[in-house]
Amino acid sequence: RSSAASDVYKRQKAFNLIPGGVNSPVRAFKSVNREAPIFVKKGQGARIYDEDDNEYIDYICSWGPLILGHNHPKVIEEVKKIIENGSSYGLPTKYEVDLAELIVEIVPSIEKVRLTTSGTEATMSAVRLARAYTGRNKILKFEGCYHGHSDALLVKSGSGLLTDGYQDSNGITDGVLKDTLTLGFGDLEKVENLLRNEEVACVIVEPIPANMGLIETHKEFLQGLRRITEETKTVLIFDEVISGFRLALGGAQEFFGITPDLTTLGKIIGGGYPVGAFGGKREIMDLVAPVGRVYHAGTLSGNPIASKAGFATISYLKENPNIYKELAENTNYLVDNVEKLAEKYGVDVCVNS
Repeated sequence: RSSAASDVYKRQKAFNLIPGGVNSPVRAFKSVNREAPIFVKKGQGARIYDEDDNEYIDYICSWGPLILGHNHPKVIEEVKKIIENGSSYGLPTKYEVDLAELIVEIVPSIEKVRLTTSGTEATMSAVRLARAYTGRNKILKFEGCYHGHSDALLVKSGSGLLTDGYQDSNGITDGVLKDTLTLGFGDLEKVENLLRNEEVACVIVEPIPANMGLIETHKEFLQGLRRITEETKTVLIFDEVISGFRLALGGAQEFFGITPDLTTLGKIIGGGYPVGAFGGKREIMDLVAPVGRVYHAGTLSGNPIASKAGFATISYLKENPNIYKELAENTNYLVDNVEKLAEKYGVDVCVNS
């Protein structure tokens, strides 16, 4: 077969074997009216190449983990060293401890951390931990904020749920729906009223929403959340799976100067390999098994390859702080030129520069 025919074959085979031909809905390209996804063969630096050998500039970067680009030499060098020794042991390794130490050093809110295999697992576990710590059942999230696909956090969620027309309640029980309260992002008055009149275990928020279009975060809103949650003894969770190590080395909490009780992480802390984490105040984290009774387990949690890749990535960011200035400059350049093109061709775009 020619390369093009081979690609078509692969796509048709994928649709027959996998729902929608993809293992995560946003990869299906439905929201941009494309009939089939792009099947990637390889990536290098800022570019990816599909099965037809078409070259693309990659603005997705695996949805965030590849802050250094594809196959960064420092990361690949460390991964090669580790993978030759084995891939998974079901026992601890020093690499997960090294990564934990680096996270605790950098992220302001984290005194102890537990590694997971995904961001969804991290947010699910953080909510469970908050419920145990407070003895309360209800949680508050904000409409359009996406915190993974665990039942409680899919209610009025963002990401593919916004663009593909999925109903929040598909497969989610009425009991779960009743315990998940939602409000519009940024409405501090309603948050205060709710928390003073309901027994709420936690408020979970993306400090910078990444899954509901371009929504600007005002520092005053996050400061208000911190004040109200402290006054009502409600756990404040920052979901920094996307913003962590990306907006600033210490994430949005460093950027805004606001410290939550718990933080969830993912993506960059695995350097392109499956990973997640939740961490925070020592007194809360010490409720996690085997120290406490809040159960969390995972055969691949703290996987040595993901831990080493994450350690290499974060270490590089720490040693090269000018990266964040370069990111900001490149982003401003891109946004400015997109705005000019949109104006030239009469295309409506939402821009915040």
